[in-house]
Amino acid sequence: MQIELATSPKSPDADVPASSLRRMLMGYQVSQALHAVAVLGIADLLADGAHCVDELAARTSAHAPTLYRLLRALASVGVFDESETQRFSLTPLSQLLQSGAPNSFADLAIYAGRPYRMQAWGGLLHSVATGENAFRHVHGTDAWSFRAHHTDEQAIFNRAMTSLSQEAATALLGAVDFGKFQSVADIGGGQGALLCAILAAHPSLVSTLYDQPSVAAAAEATVMRFGVSDRCKCVGGDFFESVPTGADAYILRAVLHDWEDGDCIRILRSIRCAMNPDSRVLILEYLLGPPNMGGAAKFSDLNMLIGPGGRERTLGEFEALLQCAGMRLEKALPIGQQHVIQANLG
Repeated sequence: MQIELATSPKSPDADVPASSLRRMLMGYQVSQALHAVAVLGIADLLADGAHCVDELAARTSAHAPTLYRLLRALASVGVFDESETQRFSLTPLSQLLQSGAPNSFADLAIYAGRPYRMQAWGGLLHSVATGENAFRHVHGTDAWSFRAHHTDEQAIFNRAMTSLSQEAATALLGAVDFGKFQSVADIGGGQGALLCAILAAHPSLVSTLYDQPSVAAAAEATVMRFGVSDRCKCVGGDFFESVPTGADAYILRAVLHDWEDGDCIRILRSIRCAMNPDSRVLILEYLLGPPNMGGAAKFSDLNMLIGPGGRERTLGEFEALLQCAGMRLEKALPIGQQHVIQANLG
């Protein structure tokens, strides 16, 4: 017997505002599903072609019927492709979830769904009501101290930030001529992926990676892996107090948005004291755009409110910070969804 499914004369997507808002409201479901498949490494297992769920479940120690429910849901939004025989294969979206893919999102997906981070986002309404940092409200401490006491979470965070640095490096190298510099310092350079990519593209450059002592020590492994240890010193310290002196270019990627204005001015003043007369500062950040535009920057601004307690800024706000620190804004160049803001001593 053939059963006909009842259909509405009006497509569910015909009511565009309602369907769009519904997708936004339930967006966390897709985010958590992506987190789950990234932790399981499903995209890596599909690199050699389509597999059935039983094979994938056996290789990930997952519950096969439930794994199928997860994968078919993601296939419905284009992350995987499901065949009529319930075999799954990669799509352009899931190719970006492979751990070895260029500009892979795998580590970012793993970090984005961590419970402690999602719990902090649950404190957004508290932040809106009080202006206080949601992370501290929920966890009783700031994000930096929390990860310092949870080394597994710190490692996941570091890998996610490294993946973002690798993506930023390609854009930065296309926008800035590092050939005119002899030395660069990456302030708050993390695991060193950005700086190492710059050094690989410019064999005559020498450099310093500067971050917290524990982070700088961990970055030495990246420097060794890239084969640039003879041209890169990893130095630990406190950028509120001082930074290494004498570099031709000082890079700040995704640092200032972690902090409120007073702290940003302290960081910039530390750099100003270390600069040569002809040195440049290269700030890689989002720029807040005009009303109704630039969602990536404006949601990143909420992420700063929730997590470290900082903010995204307009170009005018960056110019004011630089002026307070004794610098002059030269120009801002778009690189993807972000900008590189160049400044000098004026």
